[in-house]
Amino acid sequence: MVEAIALGSLGLPRAFATLGMIAGVFLSIGIGLVAMYAAHNIGQIKLKYPQVSHYADVGSLLFGRVGSSIFIAAFVSLLIFVVGSHCLTGAIAFKDIVQTSICSTVFSAISAAILLFLAIPPSFADIAILGYIDFASIILAIGITMIATGVQDRGSLGDPEPYIAWSAWPKQGITFEEAIVSTNSIVFAYSFGGCLPSFMDDMHTPSDYVKTLWWLGGSQIFIYTLTGSLIYLFVGQTVQSPALLSAGPLISRIVFGIALPVIFISGSINTTVVCRYIHGKVFANSTARHVNTTKGWVTWLGLVFTVTVLAWIIAEAIPIFSDILSISSSLFVSGLSYYIPPVLWFVLLKQGNWYDRKNWKAAACNGVVFLIGVVILGCGTYASVSELVSFAVFSAQRIVA
Repeated sequence: MVEAIALGSLGLPRAFATLGMIAGVFLSIGIGLVAMYAAHNIGQIKLKYPQVSHYADVGSLLFGRVGSSIFIAAFVSLLIFVVGSHCLTGAIAFKDIVQTSICSTVFSAISAAILLFLAIPPSFADIAILGYIDFASIILAIGITMIATGVQDRGSLGDPEPYIAWSAWPKQGITFEEAIVSTNSIVFAYSFGGCLPSFMDDMHTPSDYVKTLWWLGGSQIFIYTLTGSLIYLFVGQTVQSPALLSAGPLISRIVFGIALPVIFISGSINTTVVCRYIHGKVFANSTARHVNTTKGWVTWLGLVFTVTVLAWIIAEAIPIFSDILSISSSLFVSGLSYYIPPVLWFVLLKQGNWYDRKNWKAAACNGVVFLIGVVILGCGTYASVSELVSFAVFSAQRIVA
């Protein structure tokens, strides 16, 4: 829950504003259920093939060495993009809290440094205590934002634009690109599947993942749907992304301060996951993999530094919160959490032929999930690139002017 319920929730109210209340609620619940179903397949793979320590190991089961390389690239890239989104949010938070004209690059560098420091412990057990602070942080931040936007005058939340009431339907003049980017914000919020094998590898009883999956998925659907709908209801069409910016000048500074733990702790956990995978692969036959020797610590710290720097570069290259979520969803989450799990069922999990009577239901469900993932990949990539090109052209025109 600490890993999953984090920044994804902050982009949902804006997604609801673009898609409309009805579509927003439907997609929040529907995509959550689809992600849970797909994640169940991932967990079954881990139980059937205990040697799978991380999601990237699944690639070799499907397509041998080539598949392994593709999965490694996707797994590592997704987590680095996620860390980049945390770095970007940290910069936004610091800039909003301090209220200064200092270049945002400075705050981005500070965020990267904090993420690096918190990712130094190589074991999940070493940072487990921070999880309670992390979870309390995001719940408090969301709760205060809901209350603040609800009790304040809807037209006086510090937004220079006039208040425009919420709508059950998509906003007027919505483009295909805007609709897909907003949908991808919801997709990103349910991107926990890729990290499931990594956490199961540390579990005393890996088969208990089914219980945790229901608790996690149910909690996410409840929190995300409530967050997206209520903040959009209270703020209206001018709701911003991240959502904490919509609470007004003073309250947003307070809630960003409260949200700092979730921004940095959840972000650092992603760094730990990806570094553990790379470090474990490189030093599979060396005592350095245990990170309890000089060589182990030096290589571990160097890896953490490299991953953090790459994430910081991504945060600087894609300075728009919703766009970085959309690109991550389109390129990586679409596969790892949606269209690949059905393939795992068809190739590695099903017993007998897919058209056997006993497999009809599972085959149909996995087929639907696969199609959803492919649509996210194709439409999402096109929409994300199109939005970034439009932003780049707009920025260039402003510079020229």
